[in-house]
Amino acid sequence: MRLIGLLSVATAVVTVAMFAADSVPAKKEFTAQQKRWWAIQPVVNPALPQVKNHNWVANTIDAFVLSKLEEKGLSPNAKADKITLLRRASLVLTGLPPTPEQVQAFLSDNSSRAWEKQVDALLASPRYGERWARHWLDLARYADSEGFKSDETRPNVYRFRDYVIQSLNSDKPYDRFVKEQIAGDELYPSDPQALIATGFNRHFPDESNARNLMQRRQELLNDITDTVASTFMGLTYGCAKCHDHKFDPILHKDYYRLQAFFANTRIEDKASLMSQEARANWQYRYDQWDAKTKATRDEMVKLAAPEVAWLDKENYDKFPEEIQDAVNTVPDKRTPFQWQMFHKAKTQLSHTPEEGSKRLKGDAAKRYAELKAELKKFDSLKPEEFPVAQAMIDNEAPGAPQTFVLNGAVYDSPVGKVEPGFLSILDSTDAKITPPQGVSSSGRRSALANWLTDPKNPLTARVMVNRVWHHHFGRGISATPSDFGVMGERPANKELLDSLTSSFVSNGWSLKKLHKQIMMSSTWQQASDFNAKSAEVDPENKLTWRYNRHRLEGESIRDSMLAVSGKLNDKMYGPGVFPPLPAGVVTRGGWKNQEVESESNRRSVYVFVRRNTRYPMFEAFDMPDTHESCARRNTTVTPGQSLELLNNELVSTWAKQFAERVSNDQGVTTEAKIDRAWKLALAHTPNKEEQKKAADFLSKQTALLSDEKTAFADLCHMLFSSNEFLYIN
Repeated sequence: MRLIGLLSVATAVVTVAMFAADSVPAKKEFTAQQKRWWAIQPVVNPALPQVKNHNWVANTIDAFVLSKLEEKGLSPNAKADKITLLRRASLVLTGLPPTPEQVQAFLSDNSSRAWEKQVDALLASPRYGERWARHWLDLARYADSEGFKSDETRPNVYRFRDYVIQSLNSDKPYDRFVKEQIAGDELYPSDPQALIATGFNRHFPDESNARNLMQRRQELLNDITDTVASTFMGLTYGCAKCHDHKFDPILHKDYYRLQAFFANTRIEDKASLMSQEARANWQYRYDQWDAKTKATRDEMVKLAAPEVAWLDKENYDKFPEEIQDAVNTVPDKRTPFQWQMFHKAKTQLSHTPEEGSKRLKGDAAKRYAELKAELKKFDSLKPEEFPVAQAMIDNEAPGAPQTFVLNGAVYDSPVGKVEPGFLSILDSTDAKITPPQGVSSSGRRSALANWLTDPKNPLTARVMVNRVWHHHFGRGISATPSDFGVMGERPANKELLDSLTSSFVSNGWSLKKLHKQIMMSSTWQQASDFNAKSAEVDPENKLTWRYNRHRLEGESIRDSMLAVSGKLNDKMYGPGVFPPLPAGVVTRGGWKNQEVESESNRRSVYVFVRRNTRYPMFEAFDMPDTHESCARRNTTVTPGQSLELLNNELVSTWAKQFAERVSNDQGVTTEAKIDRAWKLALAHTPNKEEQKKAADFLSKQTALLSDEKTAFADLCHMLFSSNEFLYIN
């Protein structure tokens, strides 16, 4: 029998032992240098440093930042003006520019708590969760489709996106947020949201018609292992799948010890979210419909049965022998590995009568159509489909498939067995696994979730604090948010990172408190002005002597244009929407434009994410490839971005709507319209030079086009394309 087959039968362990060691040999001795690796040192709240400029220090952040600056003989920038601060805060926290009314209210508030009230209001806005969910979805490699050549739709995966938004808006403690995504079904079995959360590990791209399911299983486990390690621990575990990590103290076996936590997981794309009470009511209604339609449906099933059997057999015959064995083995005889293969194969062997009916011919096809029409008459009796989530759960089989260290990461080349375990340099013992009570699950993922969120774990909280700093400043304290290893960038201010991490945990893992702490600091409120002397000493601004000006993502650019044009639809949640695509764009898997324009104008976080066809505007502005986790987006400056803003029909439409919004008041002077356009788009009044240039442009453009309205729309289009609109200052 081939080795590929040995791994899928109950005798696998015995046979493998003939050519592989029973366990990975030789305990690794780490060097003194590896043991000093900064990222694995315990988080200790450092003492506040002594600084000279006490007046600049608003909170602990400033003390650590100023200390580093004074060591280099540098001074921080002056405080930004109020309008700049409000626009910056609004874009960072909500992804939308402030309204003129918000600006005026802030400018009129001279109280000592004026700024704090603005920060609190923005954090309380439902737009906050929509904005920051986008950052997490990048890490989760979220998409609404499978990927690969067919790129089929995942109809219920959007619930994970909604879960993230709701969790952030409610300020769910980050440790709970992590636990739910790793093992929500095990730890919180009565909470439907926790079940949805396990979709984090469902976001791998998947080939629905893969035949070698043993290889595919290994590829999916690799994806999960890589993503969990980089997202929650900031480590490049993936480099250890073939051998010990070349740079970091991550052993070859550590990769598979982490993978073993997920060895018993499987896809569950119809995980019920219905309560027992609601399910009972649903079942009652279903039984009424079932009784009245049974004879019709039975005849439809009988008519289609030969074709369904043909479709199932066609797929069955293409499976390797080992998968066929897993399908044919009676349930109580299946090994844990065979159970996984069975569930993976089942989706290709479960054709419906409707699918089979498409192959019917002649009288059979005619009769099926008549029965289908008859069945439709009872639609009013049939209950709606109950809500389901696309989740990752454990196999129902007792025990879990054995995990092997793989030679060169080849799925059928094992070199030794491993049990679930953590990073050896932190904890070389196997994990203690306790199966949960009342839940058909191994408890492996619960053990991992609890270890990740243990306050003594030096990685998880540090990594998240650094991510939050990254999205506030455009650069993390460590500039490599998912790589805290030797080849990543060491934190420019480790004391600051540890101070923030300590307060983050002591504040109940509250992300909103962390945001506020950062935004109340003098560091965050600095102007972004360039200082040649400071730049000579610290050209990359690692020490934060100014606020980093950075560009908005494509999603926030689109949202900002819709908001300024007055057309943004703030409806929340639900399946992804399909804004119009440019002419000539072809998608595999389909893209049905919304029939109602207002649905197209919802926030970008709700735009359907088709893996193989990224939305063109987002792609132009560096949307990441959703096939893998993205810790930080590239920020390119290309001609294509300017052309996208210039030639996109939707941008032109929004510019016209922006112009109409400005011109709504009758009798408004040109000067007043320019002033209002600037306030809507850029949050401030144009200075004299800007006012003059805009007036001159309107005069020339009106004469050229013989159309004052179109000329003003062109001015609004220019504002959408300006750096001031596209960048957070």
